Amino acid sequence: MNFKKLIKRTVNRNVINRIAIKGIIKSGLKLSTLTAVIFSGEIAAEVSAKQPNIVFIMSDDHAANAVSSYGGRLSTVFKTPNIDRLATEGIRFNGMYANNSICTPSRAAILTGQYSHTNGVKTLDQPLDRKKDNMAKQLQAAGYQTAIVGKWHLKTEPSGFDYYNVLPNQGDYFQPKLKEIGKKWKNGNQGGEIYPGYVTDVITDESIKWLDNRDEDKPFMLMIHHKAPHGLWEPAKRHENFLADVHIPEPDSLYNRGKHGPTDAVIIDGKKGQQFGSSVSRRIEGRGLVTRMMDENWPTGKLKVDSYDWNTVVSAAYQKYLKEYLRTIVAIDENVGRVLDYLDENGLTENTIVIYTSDQGMMLGEHDYYDKRWIYEESIQMPFLVRYPKAHAAGNKSVGKSVAGKTTDELFMNIDIAPSLLDLAGVKIPKSMQGQSFKSALFDPEHAKGRDAIYYRYWLHMTHHYVPAHYGVRTKTHKLSFFYGLPLDSKGAMPAATPPYWEMYDLAKDPYEMNNLYPNEASKSVTAKLKIILSDLKHEIGDNDEDYPSLMAVKAKHWHQ
Repeated sequence: MNFKKLIKRTVNRNVINRIAIKGIIKSGLKLSTLTAVIFSGEIAAEVSAKQPNIVFIMSDDHAANAVSSYGGRLSTVFKTPNIDRLATEGIRFNGMYANNSICTPSRAAILTGQYSHTNGVKTLDQPLDRKKDNMAKQLQAAGYQTAIVGKWHLKTEPSGFDYYNVLPNQGDYFQPKLKEIGKKWKNGNQGGEIYPGYVTDVITDESIKWLDNRDEDKPFMLMIHHKAPHGLWEPAKRHENFLADVHIPEPDSLYNRGKHGPTDAVIIDGKKGQQFGSSVSRRIEGRGLVTRMMDENWPTGKLKVDSYDWNTVVSAAYQKYLKEYLRTIVAIDENVGRVLDYLDENGLTENTIVIYTSDQGMMLGEHDYYDKRWIYEESIQMPFLVRYPKAHAAGNKSVGKSVAGKTTDELFMNIDIAPSLLDLAGVKIPKSMQGQSFKSALFDPEHAKGRDAIYYRYWLHMTHHYVPAHYGVRTKTHKLSFFYGLPLDSKGAMPAATPPYWEMYDLAKDPYEMNNLYPNEASKSVTAKLKIILSDLKHEIGDNDEDYPSLMAVKAKHWHQ
């Protein structure tokens, strides 16, 4: 029998330095001698320095509330056991945030390690420049094989990847098309070949196929990007009745908004061209949810209700929305399990970093909202779970004890992912990347140092979900947001301005952001400090309001209110 094949069946491949083994085989050593050398640990010392493989699994719009290891309200009725394995065997980040909570900009930030205003992808309508540096290019140059399978959503052809097979834009849940490398690239929804099956299964199938055919003498980074749970939700046939008889817990703020949101502001309903006072504007999103669930063309059928009581209708729409959303996540969890099992069965676990995350969070009825975009916690928080290879952790002198099952509450951002993965791979972080490495959090999560504050900005003013353009800062205890309400130069934004307003929340006392403290005189000193932090951060990262005269005019009237 071939020595290599025998080794693969009997020994964890990643406790062996392949180069050393090739030398031993060429030297003509007997199998008994080879086995003795392997198990004596003489080669293992060389392995700890080997670059780790990276499997980066990302879903779309998967809220941390819908990952059971985060212990949110949904965890009482909904479990994600395979994703939770990464929390049990690795580290759970409780403070990972998107810098711009919408698909295309967040994905660009993850790849480039840059804020939206720097990488040029502020909205859904702006493509990622293929000439831009990104972490795939850096890893590729360092000897990694790089691949991406699934959702791309950055318009231009992927660059920096040895292999890609990606969905056209959002892609379809059933019989999805995929655009594979080597075939003529067509932007947008054009191009691609149909793959029979359910999209989450297909993406995993193609990812495993790539793993089976990779060059085993090179480290690899594989990005597995799922379409789900992005709407419009269509569950796999096997999950159509999942949770059918279960009542999904509702957030208190679905009906009782408290003092959340604008105080005197007016929001424009773009469809009707009318203006609504704040008491009515707060219902725009809820009504949007009801309207969408009652759409005759909704993939799973129209919501049917017998009552015209508003709260009853909202509750029924919420139940339909959440169940269909969670049904698509079940398939993701199953397929995460398939990937983890594959790594175990093929001896890759000990040398592979595995990450599970989402491009942003999702409003699941909180404050009567759905979708994302808002600066609120449920929208900007990303689930982020990392299992770091034991072989590498054991060789790191800063690790004094097992970190499996640990958590970190430190603040990090999606722009930190690229520099962190480069750092973990032993690749120098380019100066062009604005993120910072969270490597230390993987070795000592309880003492790691994150950011003092994160900067958030949503540019796609009022398009699709009537969310005004805004920016803000989140510290460990507070959040301040300025809804300046202007489209500026954001491609795809609605041209009409909306009245500016401010929000400020004490997250320590009010984690669900129910009480907007901005109008309170007692909060003025805290607000003033937060404005300084916000201004300093904007200056530090080069997001200058001075570039926009119309914004400066708004600030002149409202900054010191």
